[in-house]
Amino acid sequence: MDLSNLKPAEGSTKTRKRIGRGPGSGLGGTSTRGHKGAKSRSGYKNKIGFEGGQMPIQRRLPKFGFKNINRVEYKAINIDTLQQMAEAKQLTKIGIDELVKAGFVSSSQLVKILGNGSLTAKLEVEAHAFSKSAEAAIQAVGGTVVKL
Repeated sequence: MDLSNLKPAEGSTKTRKRIGRGPGSGLGGTSTRGHKGAKSRSGYKNKIGFEGGQMPIQRRLPKFGFKNINRVEYKAINIDTLQQMAEAKQLTKIGIDELVKAGFVSSSQLVKILGNGSLTAKLEVEAHAFSKSAEAAIQAVGGTVVKL
């Protein structure tokens, strides 16, 4: 056995269907396209969503929803995250810079402090917004809240 007598395995290859090669081939005449209609013509392109002239589904269904262009999006940080940061790095003041360095937010994001978890460290916290529960929890342990 050498390269000159290699053959593909039995049944692994098929002959290509050669359409439009006369009536004797069995694939002449309409060349597998059927009779008449747009799909039988040359130059036919199937447009996405086209339903043969019927009103397409994306036009039958109503538009819905609302996008508020004035929405302000905040990155949420819980007070238990602040507690972990304060313990790990012995911090008394946590601002945007510390959160950026820790990788919690990017410098362009607005930060909102939420009240999930518990806080024992006395911290000065700087952020763009605070939930009522977070503000109460920070002030309950003697910390201060600074809104930017």
